[in-house]
Amino acid sequence: MTKKVLVPLAQGCEELEAVTIIDLLVRAGIEVVTASLDSERIVTASRGVQLIAQTALDDVMQESFDLIVLPGGLPGADYLQQDSRIAHLLKNTAKQGGLIGAICAAPKVLVSAGLLDNRKATSFPGVIDVQPAENMQYLDQPVVEDGQIITSKGPGTAMDFALTLIERLAGTAKRQEVEKGLQRP
Repeated sequence: MTKKVLVPLAQGCEELEAVTIIDLLVRAGIEVVTASLDSERIVTASRGVQLIAQTALDDVMQESFDLIVLPGGLPGADYLQQDSRIAHLLKNTAKQGGLIGAICAAPKVLVSAGLLDNRKATSFPGVIDVQPAENMQYLDQPVVEDGQIITSKGPGTAMDFALTLIERLAGTAKRQEVEKGLQRP
């Protein structure tokens, strides 16, 4: 059965992170749904690149996902954090045993949703290490996995993050297959 992933795209998201996550998951044969927070499907990312979301968030609120992954960037992560629908989807997915991923500034959305309490996590420096969740342990590492929560530091770690997500969803062999095609050193 094909795994299904939601990537919410907020205005001002980090384009390198969003595109890397989407691209690598698709290369792994995973179904990716991109959804804008509003009815405007054209999302202008943090550096002006325009991304086109497949749908609006309201249209996928009743769907189930194996993973919800949040790209970072500012002000994109702020918009994700302020959107109660995102917190609702994250909590429901976690409650159903799904995976939650967040990179760069987006882990602060997980802090607000209570999903990093008593967990290990990372983020872009200065985001969640200065205002951590309750009993959260901040780790200065490219990717941190703690149970069903996977966090990552920023644009430079986006490929490692996406490959980790692939491994968690589709296994080590699929990760290696995708990584081989990327010709990483």
